[in-house]
Amino acid sequence: MNLEVLNQDNAPEAARELLAKAEKKYGFVPNILGVMANSPALLEAYMAVSQIFEKTSFSAAEKQTVLLAVSTENGCDYCKGAHTAIAKMQKVDEAVLKAINNGEKLPDDKLDALFTFTRTMVEKRGLPSDDDLQAFFDAGYSEAQVQDVIVGIGMKTLSNYNNHIAGTPLDEQFKG
Repeated sequence: MNLEVLNQDNAPEAARELLAKAEKKYGFVPNILGVMANSPALLEAYMAVSQIFEKTSFSAAEKQTVLLAVSTENGCDYCKGAHTAIAKMQKVDEAVLKAINNGEKLPDDKLDALFTFTRTMVEKRGLPSDDDLQAFFDAGYSEAQVQDVIVGIGMKTLSNYNNHIAGTPLDEQFKG
């Protein structure tokens, strides 16, 4: 099933201002947001959680690692493509992105621990073992960052599940 990608002209009134904000921020309205505009509540929730996730203590590379880990575990091709492109724009090491894409150990041990922990959290539905948590802490992450991972998981779960239903096409800006 595919859901329509809406724009500021044909979206419900409650979504139009949010789409205008997205266009101002990105220079275009990403398809993910255009599809979410079918439900102004989902669009607002996703945009709000995205802004909150940006406030976490994670670096740009760490944020993209979390988002790619969730999208990988959930099998969301749109988000994997979009966040790979965004990570490249943010100068995330190409070797890290290649390892994520190929399902290999990341060349940066700390990022690998974050990637592994995030995937474990998704796979185990938020029930990591003590060993899973200890490995995360041993890599240099804090208790607060465990919870920041949960924010990223919540954000990407909203979009991953919606993209599965919507069949969201990858934007030209994110291809390549």
